[in-house]
Amino acid sequence: MTDPEFMDRAEILLKAVEACCDRINDRTDADIDNQRTGGMVTLTFPNRSQIIINLQKPLQEVWLAAKSGGYHYRFDGAQWMDTKGQGEFFASLTRDASAQSGLPLEFKA
Repeated sequence: MTDPEFMDRAEILLKAVEACCDRINDRTDADIDNQRTGGMVTLTFPNRSQIIINLQKPLQEVWLAAKSGGYHYRFDGAQWMDTKGQGEFFASLTRDASAQSGLPLEFKA
């Protein structure tokens, strides 16, 4: 994948995360504060815990840092998959955001 292709795919992912936060905030009591700075999105929950999603352009990866740990994702042609076999990005984000918020949340592409 070329760098411009990576950036296009990564931008789609970050916009989807932001849109999911907006949808979740409109439909639930989760109150997720999402703030974007360049290639990084920080999700802050009412309990002050955070999830940070950051683009790593030189590696063509998306990194996710949550209370459960840090994860690296690469686009496999169809979806963003963990480089160590821990699953798909949005499934992991759903799991971690639900755990950190204490509410059943859903993130999807």
